[in-house]
Formats: sequence, C-alpha cells, structure tokens
Amino acid sequence: DIKEDGSYTLDLKYFKYHYADRMPSQAMEKLLDGPTRKKETEVAQRHKDIAAALQLILEEAMTAMLKDLSKKTHYQNVVLGGGVALNSVYNGKILRNTPFKRVWIHPNPSDGGSSIGVALYIYHTILGKKREKQHQLSHAYLGPAFSTEEIQQFLDARGIRYSKFKNQQELIASTAKMIFDNKVVGWFQGKMEWGPRALGSRSILANPCNPQAKELLNEKVKHREHFRPFAPVVCADDALKYFDCDKPLPEITDFMLMVYPIKKEWHKKIPSVTHVDGSGRLQTISRKQNHLYYEVIKAFGKLSKIPILINTSFNIRGEPIVCTPADAYTCMMGTGIDCLVMGNFLIKRSDNEQDQWNSEHDAKD
Repeated sequence: DIKEDGSYTLDLKYFKYHYADRMPSQAMEKLLDGPTRKKETEVAQRHKDIAAALQLILEEAMTAMLKDLSKKTHYQNVVLGGGVALNSVYNGKILRNTPFKRVWIHPNPSDGGSSIGVALYIYHTILGKKREKQHQLSHAYLGPAFSTEEIQQFLDARGIRYSKFKNQQELIASTAKMIFDNKVVGWFQGKMEWGPRALGSRSILANPCNPQAKELLNEKVKHREHFRPFAPVVCADDALKYFDCDKPLPEITDFMLMVYPIKKEWHKKIPSVTHVDGSGRLQTISRKQNHLYYEVIKAFGKLSKIPILINTSFNIRGEPIVCTPADAYTCMMGTGIDCLVMGNFLIKRSDNEQDQWNSEHDAKD
C-alpha cells in the first residue's frame, strides 16, 4: 500500500525478517503460489516475474518519496543511505525520474557507512562539536595496504614461485596484455576498498570483448548462476562514448552505484559486461583516484580499441573480498584465476600446482 508521498505499510503476516533470517513467511509463499526457490535450483519464469515485480514496486515507492521530498524542500541535491541505496538499477534512474539535479550515495551506504554516519551526527549535531574542515570523500581506498617487503616476505615464506616487474610501465603493459589475451587476472594493489564493491584495489579483471568471459567467471571463479552480470569499468573521460549516462556524470559512478544503458552500437563488442536488458553497472575511474588502475585500462584500450575492463570483486561467492596477500593467493589457487598481479609481483597459478585446490564446494550464499 504505497501512498502518494511514497510511504507505505506492510502486512507483517507476510514477512518474518524482523525475527528470522529469511524474508517471506508461509503466508507469502501461499500468496505467490509456491515456495521460495532453493539454492542451486532452476530459476523459473515465476521467479523472474516476482523479482521484476519487487523491483518495480521499490522504484515506485522511491520515486514517490523523492518527488515528495523535492516538493517539500525545494532542494536540488539529495543524499541517500541505507541498504536500498545499493540498488544500482534504481540509482541510475533518480536524476531522470525526479526533480533532483545531483545525487550522492556513500560507497558503503548500508550498515557500515550508516553506523559512522550516526556517530558523526551525534558528535557534530547533538554534542555540538564544530567541524574543523570540510571533507570530500573522493575515493573508497581506506583499508589495509601491504608493502613490497611484506608481500615478498609472504611469497618467500610460502615457497611460492613468482617474478617481479622491472618497473611500473612493465606492470601496466604486461597486465593489459594478459587481459587482452583472455587471461583472468587477480588485481591486488594499494589500500583495500571500504564497502561492498571492488573498485580497483582487490579486483578480478578480465576482457569484456570476450563473449566467453562472463560464463567462465561465473562458473570457474565466482561459482554462481550463469545469468549474473559483471560490471564494466571505464576511465571517466571515456564514459560518455559508451554509456547513456546522466550529464554531468555523477561523482558516485566512481563507486559502482549506478546502472546505465550501454549504447546499442557497443552491445556486441563488449558482450560480457552487457546485461540482458542492454545495461551495465558502471564504474568510472580517474587518473587522480587510482593512477595504476587507470593506466591499465588505457593500455588495454590501446590493444583492444575499447578502454573498458570487466571488474568484479576478488572473492568466491559467499566469501568476503580478499584483504591480505594470503587471502588473494588462496583465492586464486582455488579458482579459474590465471594469474595474480600483487604489488610489483606476478604469480601464475600454473607455476604453483602444489597449492591448487577446488573452491567450488566452499562457495555459498
């Protein structure tokens, strides 16, 4: 029951998430003519229809809320938080469907970011503590980093075979060439991202022009359903050539929080990042934010004529994104990742057969 202002009421006999670890109750299953789908079973048309209906209802409620908020405040800028703000399909429609001109969403808008937001609200608003300076969150690289010495110490202690890049130029060129040659590359560089999205520090990179890449990543690396899409990453200065984006490009595309239509002429050229509806969950990157990541994308573009990569989180399904060198190496050795570019080092799975294992039975929701 969605009101004109976007508010709604729920009949709680259909839900039990407020006291159990699953959302629908038996009453909901009866209403929708059958039980919830069990893991690893076929996705039937009924399941697709229910998912599409839920997304439509969410979008109707959000649009009504935002229009009402705009009417009451006359503001042109809006900030969203909470888990729903990770619904990148809807996020990409906000500026087109509401009066707002700018939208901001934190790179970790669910529980992690909300808890910090509450702490800052208490500190500045309730306790009245003055802000010393304005801070703009221009990137999400706020996690742990590991030095060249720490990475090499790990590799040597484990007896792992590796090679070392001569310089940064060789690292960039070699990584781009491996991806162009359809290798799946684990990418472990600098400070880890904060939030649920891999944004170029703990990422798996692959060739979006390869029509088999999506199936390979889903089956051999992520161990998940074949229809699950992968995100494209593009340098910010190239985004408008390939994507039907808002103009100017919202800052939050840097955080992979917006789904946009991919321009039709590119659908067949980048099939592994083009979803069934012709869209992609876009990440943009600038040289200032992440120089190394940016240059690899540009170098790949010189080889392929398309400066876009597949970027997916460096983990298997159900596991957290890798944090440490040990995490990254273990993940690679249990999956279809071909090689790991970790700091200044290149580690190939085929050179370390003694540590290979099969992670598929450990993948879980």
